[in-house]
Amino acid sequence: MLVSVVVACEVGFWVLLALGLVVRYVLRLRKVSNVVLASVPVVDVVLLAATVADLRRGATADWTHGLAAAYIGFSVAYGHYLVQWADRHFAYRFAGGPKPAKPPRYGSARAKHEWKLAGMTALAAAIALTLLQGAIWMVGDASRTEALSETQVRTLYIAGINGLIALTYTLWPKEDPAPPQNPDLDVYLGPDREQEQGQGQGQGQGQGHEKELEQGQGQEQERRKADRFLR
Repeated sequence: MLVSVVVACEVGFWVLLALGLVVRYVLRLRKVSNVVLASVPVVDVVLLAATVADLRRGATADWTHGLAAAYIGFSVAYGHYLVQWADRHFAYRFAGGPKPAKPPRYGSARAKHEWKLAGMTALAAAIALTLLQGAIWMVGDASRTEALSETQVRTLYIAGINGLIALTYTLWPKEDPAPPQNPDLDVYLGPDREQEQGQGQGQGQGQGHEKELEQGQGQEQERRKADRFLR
């Protein structure tokens, strides 16, 4: 029974959110859209009332009651963030708004983003833990609220893991890949170097030819001297 209420409230959250955005950007009724979006938290009130009523009727708490508390905590902590995210994307798709920026992926900006998410998760966990503890006190029977205590432990685990993830991005920040490097200088200057090498080879050949001429001239002078001596 209660799980059906949780599912209905989740569907109701997104229906009210979509309706509010349609009224704002398609029908251009901003004031009306503000009223619709402001009614989104009513879903949490309905779920909370249904959970309390079920426990007051003498029901033994199970995982569905824990799920209801976790959902309310998530909705309260992440609700504004989700509404802003949906608003930006809806405006971009249907109202010519600017393209939403993607979350940062590298460096301190990524660590800051992860700590923001960890903070919202911690808030959601705190709200869920408070609701669960309130239900335990309201029932006043440990045999009927064992599932709620187990949900409290799992909630702490989730918040702790999210905090550790944020800590890893702080201690070991993900570095931005190096920008594309310029073409290899050797390849780029290849033709010039080949031309220089060709010029060097040409100069070397020219110098060698001059030496051969000098040697030939010297040999010719020696032969002339020998002829004069023999005469």
